[in-house]
Amino acid sequence: MFTLAKASQIFPETLAADAVPAITARFRLLSAEDQLALIWYAYLEMGTTITVAAPGAARMQFAEPVLAQIKALDFAGQSQVMCDLANSSDTPIGRTYATWSVNIKLGFWYQLGQWMAAGQVAPIPEGYQLSANAAAVLASVKGVEQGQQITLLRNFVVDMGYDPMKGEGQRVMEPVAAPTPEQSRKKVFIEGVINPTVNAYMDLLNANDFDALIQLFLPDGALQPPFQKPIVGSDAILRFFREDCQNLKLLPERGYSEPAEGGFNQIKVTGKVQTPWFGAGVGMDVAWRFLLNPEGKIYFVAIDLLASPAELLKLAR
Repeated sequence: MFTLAKASQIFPETLAADAVPAITARFRLLSAEDQLALIWYAYLEMGTTITVAAPGAARMQFAEPVLAQIKALDFAGQSQVMCDLANSSDTPIGRTYATWSVNIKLGFWYQLGQWMAAGQVAPIPEGYQLSANAAAVLASVKGVEQGQQITLLRNFVVDMGYDPMKGEGQRVMEPVAAPTPEQSRKKVFIEGVINPTVNAYMDLLNANDFDALIQLFLPDGALQPPFQKPIVGSDAILRFFREDCQNLKLLPERGYSEPAEGGFNQIKVTGKVQTPWFGAGVGMDVAWRFLLNPEGKIYFVAIDLLASPAELLKLAR
């Protein structure tokens, strides 16, 4: 009989990008000033190597009141607000920030970065030098794949602000996009895998059809995002899809399946995921590890950020 712990061990040879949690942990040990400077430098650096998409208006309407408040302050006040966010200080802006979805947070820092470049928000002080530790973290960020850089930038901003509920409170989401009309949906092709559940998972997620997508899961099914604990149960998984998965583009390439005990079926697929935040030229190299029950329902799926593009090709059994 499968337990969640046992399910998470399927395809143990999958090599995840362990550099990402390691760099994230080092970032969190930096001072607030170094964290802010590093985000600023990372945005500048990524602007030359990765296309950052401007945030959509619907998403940014939630951040606009806070952005306007910050813009109205003098440089010292602006710097204080940003340091308070990095320090997770209990402030009204910190509490508001903590309720935003990841995409709103990314949009907020993107806009601040634009204003800093334009001289409208307190810039990094002239002649500022990153500490040795921060410079080492930045060098590590530059040294990983672009898809891993995207994940790191997300990790850097996601836990800022003050959240008394530690993530359990009410999240503010950008409006859930309407599902793509049936006639406009494209179907994926996965070399080596012909499985209606797995194909439907990819197609429905690409169509933002989360209500149909959640029907593929068992009521007590689980989904494990990269470097996170499993999310268990239909309600929690549906909330994750709506908050974190809008307008993703899944590009599965190849995979294989093999029987597991008790009539279960385990399937591994590798490919790329593109986010609405970055241009179509960059995708994250990922593996999906599915465990389906005998009726073809999803008991468990893990999404792994892969260590290197070479991992996409390592599917020969």
